[in-house]
Amino acid sequence: MRWPRGLADLILVPVIDLDLLNWEGDDYGRKRDEDDARRMTLEVSAQPFWIIEGVYGWLAEVALPRATALIWLDFPWNLCRAGLLARGPRRGATDRDDVELLKWAETYWNRQTASSFAGHSRMFANFPGTKFRIGDPGTGDYIAR
Repeated sequence: MRWPRGLADLILVPVIDLDLLNWEGDDYGRKRDEDDARRMTLEVSAQPFWIIEGVYGWLAEVALPRATALIWLDFPWNLCRAGLLARGPRRGATDRDDVELLKWAETYWNRQTASSFAGHSRMFANFPGTKFRIGDPGTGDYIAR
């Protein structure tokens, strides 16, 4: 099953891609006003059923109070990199944009922002509902709380 679309198809709920809320238009070149992105996230999380997908912790935090479950795909860098390379440039991104995305993604474990390992760890630890932390799928590594 491909996350999160496979899960959404299985339980028949829409997937909201945080990329679409963070960026304006059809490309990665224009970042949306953060207040607008937060408002849009709040609106989609007001729906009765949804899956929100993306690394943007600062947007996920907006939806978390309305979430009934949290699934953190805590994959090692080799799997993240392979997934980014396999999907290739998206939404009008150039090859240069894709290289910059890979550089940014590789620093995930070193950053201290809401969109980092540290930020996601805090969100996971503080989430009061049902939560799953899924590591390397090849090892069966997961934590259910």
